[in-house]
Amino acid sequence: MKPPLFISLFTLIIFSCMVSPDPKYTPIVSLKIHDVIKDSLLNIRALEIEDNFVRAVSAIGDSYSVDLKTNKVFVNRVNIDTINFRASAIVNNHYFTLSIGDPAYLFKNTELVYTETHPNVFYDALHFWNSMEGVAIGDPVDGCMSILITRNGGTSWNKVSCEVLPSSIEGEAAFAASDTNIAIVGNHTWVATGGLSSRILVSHDKGVSWSVVNIPIIQGKETTGVFSIDFYDSLNGFAIGGDYTNPKAMHSNKIRTSDGGISWEVVAQDQSPGYRSCVQYIPNSNAKGLVAVGFRGINVSNNAGESWKLLSDESFYTLRFLNDSIAYAAGNGKLSKITFN
Repeated sequence: MKPPLFISLFTLIIFSCMVSPDPKYTPIVSLKIHDVIKDSLLNIRALEIEDNFVRAVSAIGDSYSVDLKTNKVFVNRVNIDTINFRASAIVNNHYFTLSIGDPAYLFKNTELVYTETHPNVFYDALHFWNSMEGVAIGDPVDGCMSILITRNGGTSWNKVSCEVLPSSIEGEAAFAASDTNIAIVGNHTWVATGGLSSRILVSHDKGVSWSVVNIPIIQGKETTGVFSIDFYDSLNGFAIGGDYTNPKAMHSNKIRTSDGGISWEVVAQDQSPGYRSCVQYIPNSNAKGLVAVGFRGINVSNNAGESWKLLSDESFYTLRFLNDSIAYAAGNGKLSKITFN
């Protein structure tokens, strides 16, 4: 019997509310690389894009600003011997840079706003929730991961007590490989650790409280674990890493979540790529598009990490997207513009 019209309309309305069509995503199949800066002394593992500028920091204390309108390059140097920047952030035209070792220095523009001295101090990544609140993470000191938080726009930073953080496991640390150990969506935060033990610290209230999740990534050596994590939205996330001393190894080095990081699964098991230091979602890809870079090349996935294609053998450490077809990447000796097709 033909159903009444009102039932059909009701069913259609319910179905329409439950199922929304995926926006069209055009798979990436190729790329072009244009070097913006080339210098044999460059070693860049952190870069950010805001408005019309790309900003990057190097391991010798230099910071670079590239005007995307004019292509002019501006260089600023911090006059501190042996300083090594591996993390940076841009918020409301304020540029933050964070060095790794003992002592660790955190600058807001050219003003030193935080210093820490300890034999084990080593900071890895820096990110902001909004214009006033930000977080930095580093290797364990006194039994927990080092976490700094600002609530006043980066004017001052406070270290989170180990009393409110999960205890670190022996050999657990983090990698200052690409400034992508932290992923933030809204108030949600995920921090990836690595080394002998590799886990993900989670906060859903901008760093007020923390929990920890075990993950099926390769671990057990100081050189293994998650090197990079990114989230497309509050549910879909991806992490990549491996063993940088054995970069061809492809076992359990790529993991994915679709429930906000509650659970993780290995994808593309024993398939390329091997070790990669940075992974980023392609904007407007509905969590299908991913690009991973490392010192052995650039790979793309068009199906949420199920399979990958090598697009270039060019070496990069880190990458950020300007839009869904242009990204900037940096590494040893160069900062480059990458156009994806």
